[in-house]
Amino acid sequence: MTKNSHIDYASVDKDYLRHRQLKKGAAGWILLAGLGIAYVISGDFSGWNLGLAAGGWGGLLIAFVLMGIMYTCMVFGLAEMSSTLPTAGAGYGFARRAMGPLGGFATGMAVLIEYAVAPAAIATFIGGYIEALGLFGMTNSWPVYLVTYIVFIGIHMWGVGEALKLMFGITAIAIVALLVTVFGLIPHFEPGNLFDIVPDGSAGSSAFMPFGISGTLAALVFGIWFFLAVEGVPLAAEESQDPKRDMPKGIITAVIFLVFSGAAMLILVPGVAGAEAMSVSGSPLPEALREAYGQNSALANFVNYAGLAGLVASFFSIVYAYSRQLFALSRAGYLPRVLSLTGSRHTPWVALLVPGTIGFILAAVIRNGDQLINIAVFGATVSYVLLNLSHIVLRIKEPDLTRGYRTPGGIITTSIALVLAVVALIATFVVDILAAGITAGVFVLALAYFWFYSRHRLVASAPEEEFAILESEENALK
Repeated sequence: MTKNSHIDYASVDKDYLRHRQLKKGAAGWILLAGLGIAYVISGDFSGWNLGLAAGGWGGLLIAFVLMGIMYTCMVFGLAEMSSTLPTAGAGYGFARRAMGPLGGFATGMAVLIEYAVAPAAIATFIGGYIEALGLFGMTNSWPVYLVTYIVFIGIHMWGVGEALKLMFGITAIAIVALLVTVFGLIPHFEPGNLFDIVPDGSAGSSAFMPFGISGTLAALVFGIWFFLAVEGVPLAAEESQDPKRDMPKGIITAVIFLVFSGAAMLILVPGVAGAEAMSVSGSPLPEALREAYGQNSALANFVNYAGLAGLVASFFSIVYAYSRQLFALSRAGYLPRVLSLTGSRHTPWVALLVPGTIGFILAAVIRNGDQLINIAVFGATVSYVLLNLSHIVLRIKEPDLTRGYRTPGGIITTSIALVLAVVALIATFVVDILAAGITAGVFVLALAYFWFYSRHRLVASAPEEEFAILESEENALK
């Protein structure tokens, strides 16, 4: 065992990393942009509209603008860090280099909570869309959750190249559905429909913000749903063709698309069907089209079926993301090493199965997409605070580090994102203090596991650890 500061590195055999290899060169920047869009596109089809019940249309609009600024600023920082430290650990790797093992593990665990729970929320929305279509006579969606997990985890085990290409095709169908929705709703848009929720008389309430300031703060969680998980693009670094060039182009292209698609849904869907009606809808896009064209609308039926593609695309891609984050943390010894084993097709099969099982149980037991969103967003906002802090620390600590891309505005940009991330983290407790509190407890238990156990058993040869050790040795020579 070798020591480094307050951590210990365990000895591993020469075959350790050979059994933990991902497939190189599977994705160029276009596939990476598609991956970033796929992570999030389900947020355009369902989930965001629940924010209308929290903050009204004006409150959700403010939340969308603030979170859009946060994500855009953060993505510029991630583009820099992923072009500089291109490993499967992504956020964990960036924070590990900037803030040491504890900061790295905390960031990785926050991301893992987000990515393990988000597919469970999406599974409930898939069930809602299937029930809306009247398929299979479904009245209880847990079989849908089970089939969804089994099928799409199975495809990921088949191979990353095949999975990413299939994901790209599914995402293309979802984009077509969004375009059809936009052009179908524009002729029927009525601005007055945006403000049909009656103000509740709380502080700051009005027709624009019917639930006042507190409602707008609560809506931040749902503003995040328009963008949640786009930050996962760097997790594909070890499987990309040229991460220094492809990562910035891929993730920035994705967030630009998501800003425009989210704005279109936020304005047009309640602008046709009414904010109040959409605030409780399980399938808002098809319902808005039915309001415009009638209950038997072929356009609405098409978007309902194609909307499933959007939900599937996000589910499918976030499964990819959680497996890579768990793989990286396990490979480096922060979590049990068995979780990072890869099969003959270089896919992390254990890291696919374990969070998938947990996610299915959460979906089947909780069956509440609203609550699951808040759990996922809690993990996300913790990671956003740490990711933006990592960029700032790296810029100050290592100004001469060779960077493949530099964030416009430097640390000012990521400081804006940091402040907004802190506000969003507070908002998770406003929306559901029980869900946020329990998730915070799980996060603290994970940190205790690291502090008392795994920090004494890390693997120095893991890429993220090698990056950090190299930096430490270079500083010692100065």
